[in-house]
Amino acid sequence: MHTHRKSRRGRILVATALGTTLLAGAVATAMAGEDSPGSGKSAASALPKAATTAIGPVSGLIVGYKSKAQEAHSEHAVRTGISAAAAKTGEKLSYERRLGTGAALVSLGGVRPAKDVIKVMNQLRSDSDVAYVVPDSQVPTSDIEPRVEADDDILPSDGTDLTSKQWNLSDPKAGLDVPDAWRTSTGKGVTVAVLDTGITKHSDLDANIVPGFDFISDHDPDKNGQNGQNKDNANDGDGRDSDPSDPGDFAKEGQCPPDEATSPESSWHGTHVAGIVAAADNGKGTVGVAPDAKVQPIRVLGSCITPASDIIDAITWASGGSVAGVPDNKTPAQVINMSLGSEGPCTPPMQTAIDQAVRRGSTIVVAAGNQGTRPAPLDAGKFDFASCDHVITVAATDRAGNKAFYSNFGHAVDISAPGGDTRNGRFEDGILSTMNSGKTVPAAENFRFEQGTSQAAPEISGLAALMLSANPQLTPAEIESAIQANARPIPGTCAGGCGAGLADAAKTVEAVAKSGSSAATGSPSAPPSDSSSDSPSDSPSDSPSDSPSDGTGAGDGTGEAATGTDLGACRHNACQVEVTTGDTIDLDGAAGVDELRIDSVSDNTVAFTASSGDGAQQSSDSQTAPGRSQIDDLVVDIISVDGDRAVIRLS
Repeated sequence: MHTHRKSRRGRILVATALGTTLLAGAVATAMAGEDSPGSGKSAASALPKAATTAIGPVSGLIVGYKSKAQEAHSEHAVRTGISAAAAKTGEKLSYERRLGTGAALVSLGGVRPAKDVIKVMNQLRSDSDVAYVVPDSQVPTSDIEPRVEADDDILPSDGTDLTSKQWNLSDPKAGLDVPDAWRTSTGKGVTVAVLDTGITKHSDLDANIVPGFDFISDHDPDKNGQNGQNKDNANDGDGRDSDPSDPGDFAKEGQCPPDEATSPESSWHGTHVAGIVAAADNGKGTVGVAPDAKVQPIRVLGSCITPASDIIDAITWASGGSVAGVPDNKTPAQVINMSLGSEGPCTPPMQTAIDQAVRRGSTIVVAAGNQGTRPAPLDAGKFDFASCDHVITVAATDRAGNKAFYSNFGHAVDISAPGGDTRNGRFEDGILSTMNSGKTVPAAENFRFEQGTSQAAPEISGLAALMLSANPQLTPAEIESAIQANARPIPGTCAGGCGAGLADAAKTVEAVAKSGSSAATGSPSAPPSDSSSDSPSDSPSDSPSDSPSDGTGAGDGTGEAATGTDLGACRHNACQVEVTTGDTIDLDGAAGVDELRIDSVSDNTVAFTASSGDGAQQSSDSQTAPGRSQIDDLVVDIISVDGDRAVIRLS
């Protein structure tokens, strides 16, 4: 999210702000009776109920199912449940698709009034197999600004070395000390996914781009898209495809619904963000924080407001998960940058997508948001995705080292990084990066100074790439903790909370390179912990579960279950073990189970029996892969089955 001199888009102020009011009430009701995910940024379970009159456009719902529900594994069961709800409410409901997380996307047949939406939600929630129902909320590119011709903040691409203007990398007071970090690591071998407006051709970027994807689904104004209104969010003539090129996010009159504020000019937001992450060190133009890393452009933001379901699928795919109808990602990203968001809480389906991505090993970095100039400045804890658990939320600072005037703040912020301040013509106090000169459609490449938390977040994504290149064994939790532990105090002032301080790239990279996988001694925050709940079944075909992650990736720290295995340690280390028929795993009873016996492994299903120490109490269950079961407080995730062997995770 970047800010500039004049407001380009007020998208967040109308449709999204009102839409999230309904969303807040929906989440609070849907999660009632469910166990909360524990302490953290997210507070969805404590949200107030919403007034039914304050509602923005709602045309779809996301429905999550409990792990043992038929709907979790059967398309027929999902359609049957939706048809029953349609019959009882008189609404024209239809099953759109299953999201990559496993949740169902339900169309309301067009934008519906608040009372009708709530009626449908209540009917769907009356099914005991449903874990949650939330609107498919709309997500804008927050506070993107217009192109202004002949501005002094635009620099040509003429071969000039512009790195001396990148104070954010090297300024001894307010910069990140990136050049010293390059002595240890330049990001080689790491892929950073940039979920944004897509990418344009640029000589500073082209060599560092790997294949991405366009996840924007709204594209056909003649058929009114999913929203039942004239809407062409994609702006490229088609829907989802393998081309993440940015055609421009300008909007013509009537291209988007009338309550969505749009711009007649394009922002090239994704190109600017990508350059901050990994512009090549080629002796001309700018250089990224991780100049030898790769950028995977994933297009989720277009001319109109994007449904959350598109972003959920993009997170899943970026991290290596499967999404129906989309080819598998051959280069899953170790880091995911999200310089986007809107006012409102982190919803259960979004948190699920994030948790699953983190469990696969992806570190997710998000912008704190740019609502700091409001009469009542916004705490980042009230901004998604900044309020989600298990992400690194980044606030912005200016060239003097103060919290930037526009930046959100508060308890949800984990770290700060330079975002710049271009007010009063001080363009060179902004963040310089790759850009395009086209007013609407792509034209010649150039460079431009911008400001915003959208610029601060990719700096931290680049830092994460440097860390992983220096130490590939790092988990997402260790990356966050190391960045915080090695930060230095904000050199200026910060009212309201700027996380652990200003990130220090050199100190952080040196620490993780020397310390092996135990990177974050003296960490200010503990790794996120698992929750125990009758959790939704939002499990894609290659993901263990949807529960909040413990902060470790699925590929790290695979542990061997042995006699006396401490279940608490197993949680902390994301204990994962391969089993076959007849295996017995001894536990310490902390979760009410002393022994887990594997009764059979066949037909993609694992049957098992849990028993107490004296054998007096036994419980048996079976679960197909991927799936989750819970016996007492022991959570058993069936990750995969291969013939007579299975990989399971205990927590």
